[in-house]
Amino acid sequence: MEASTPAFEERLVTFSYRGRLFLCRAERLDDQTYRPVVICRGQSADQADTELPADTDNASYGTEAEALRHAEQQAMRWVHDRTGDGQAQA
Repeated sequence: MEASTPAFEERLVTFSYRGRLFLCRAERLDDQTYRPVVICRGQSADQADTELPADTDNASYGTEAEALRHAEQQAMRWVHDRTGDGQAQA
């Protein structure tokens, strides 16, 4: 039986921001585009992880790096939206 190997290796970026832990990845949609995906880890063992919804109509990017950068910015905006701090600042 032959093992199946993916055609590419997906990179996962983890970072914390204002006490929240995020997992970001760039999901390959086709040969030319990537979609940012952001997961916010639950803050306790009984709290589920949350996948953030797409925050823009243009949910695909030409490179993995662009999609990952957007995912990180999206995570920061998500935190600010929930803490009343306004727009995220880099």
